[in-house]
Amino acid sequence: EVRLVESGGGVVQPGGSLRLSCTTSGFGLDDYAIAWFRQAPGKEERKGVACISGSEGTTFYADGKKGRFTISSDPAKDTVYLQMDDLKPEDTAVYYCAAVRQSGNYYWLLIEYGYEYWGQGTRVTVSS
Repeated sequence: EVRLVESGGGVVQPGGSLRLSCTTSGFGLDDYAIAWFRQAPGKEERKGVACISGSEGTTFYADGKKGRFTISSDPAKDTVYLQMDDLKPEDTAVYYCAAVRQSGNYYWLLIEYGYEYWGQGTRVTVSS
């Protein structure tokens, strides 16, 4: 059974940092791309933030996300991370990790419907 479990969310002041974790199980990380999406309050759409290819560790970022957000993986722990720095109130959202097989999928486009497996989400609130 494929499982994705996010953790690390919380409340942080503007300018602060958080590191989110996505622990995976039930599949080999080498064959999959893992992405982080976020859903802002009151919005239906989950927007892509970044993704990483499991086989090569190649990273892709949505426009404007590279710099404050850094995606990385630890294959030994089957875990993908999202380091978030200089957080702003507009970063407030529920953050989800998602997975899809690399082969045959345009995972780097960070489109919600392009990902097959999803975690339950972790809430991030940026507020003073």
